Amino acid sequence: MSPKPAARVLDLPRRAKHPRRGSWAGAVDRLDARVAELERRIADFDRRYAQMNVRTRFGAASTVSLLLHAFVIFGLSFTVPELRQLHNSAPPLEVVLVNAKSQAKPAMADALAQHNLDGGGNADSPQRARSPLPATTRDTQTTELQLAQKRLAELEREARQLLSKPGAKPEVASAPEQPSPRAGEQGPPVDATDLVQRSLAIARLEAQISKDWNAYQERPRRKFIGARTQEYRFARYVEDWRQKIERIGELNYPQAAREQRIYGSLVATVSIKANGSLERVQIDRSSGSKLLDEATVRIVTLAAPYAAFPENIARDTDILHITRTWTFTRADQFVSQ
Repeated sequence: MSPKPAARVLDLPRRAKHPRRGSWAGAVDRLDARVAELERRIADFDRRYAQMNVRTRFGAASTVSLLLHAFVIFGLSFTVPELRQLHNSAPPLEVVLVNAKSQAKPAMADALAQHNLDGGGNADSPQRARSPLPATTRDTQTTELQLAQKRLAELEREARQLLSKPGAKPEVASAPEQPSPRAGEQGPPVDATDLVQRSLAIARLEAQISKDWNAYQERPRRKFIGARTQEYRFARYVEDWRQKIERIGELNYPQAAREQRIYGSLVATVSIKANGSLERVQIDRSSGSKLLDEATVRIVTLAAPYAAFPENIARDTDILHITRTWTFTRADQFVSQ
């Protein structure tokens, strides 16, 4: 057998290594070139950044910050809870239809309705208003005006009798058979001075009744809003008023009550004029703490003036009285119910 040539075996490894060495060298050269280009660009950016003034740098940083914040804000959605849910107040009033109505609205409203339905009144103090009109509820009840008219009719009848006596007096005197005691049986004659005094008293009484009636008509028309049912036309105004009061109360919560941990509730009536100005604040039931009572009056005063009455309220209301329970909670919140 002839031996294999050795030169051919030795030449194969040398031929395979030369192209590999060349490809690696080219890759390294290209990488070095890219690194050098990147370093050149970084150096160029540093040089330009160093040439920028402070205002330009601040503007660029602000722009980038605004873009980042805008992405975060508009990329997320937030749901703001309602103020009523935060305060954990009473449930909303229901709207119901009633088949009866009353003249005055109730002190506490449980639901909204198309009419007021409860007893009550809108006078400053318990009293019966005087009216020249006859009573329609009970025929047995008579007013002072009816009594005055009755007395006036009696005096007019007596006056007509007196005027008719001078013409008949001669005939009575000329009649011989008419005894004098019979005239005494008819009663003593009416004195003219007494008649004048009675007429003056009736005139004074009529003037007083007319004066009282005119004063009653000129009194401002008042409406009272409490809880229980209240007319729907007042509901929107009262709700906006309540939210404003609670916002002002949160901002002006008494610091002394927070430090001394004084809590409690009270009942107060706020009187608002048609133009939104505050007439007065009255504490109907004290909280037992002078600090909380004075804080309530101060908060209501700071929240004034309020919104003017809308047309559907102003047409028959000059002063609106709103009675509510005011609570200073343990969470340092001021809530109206």
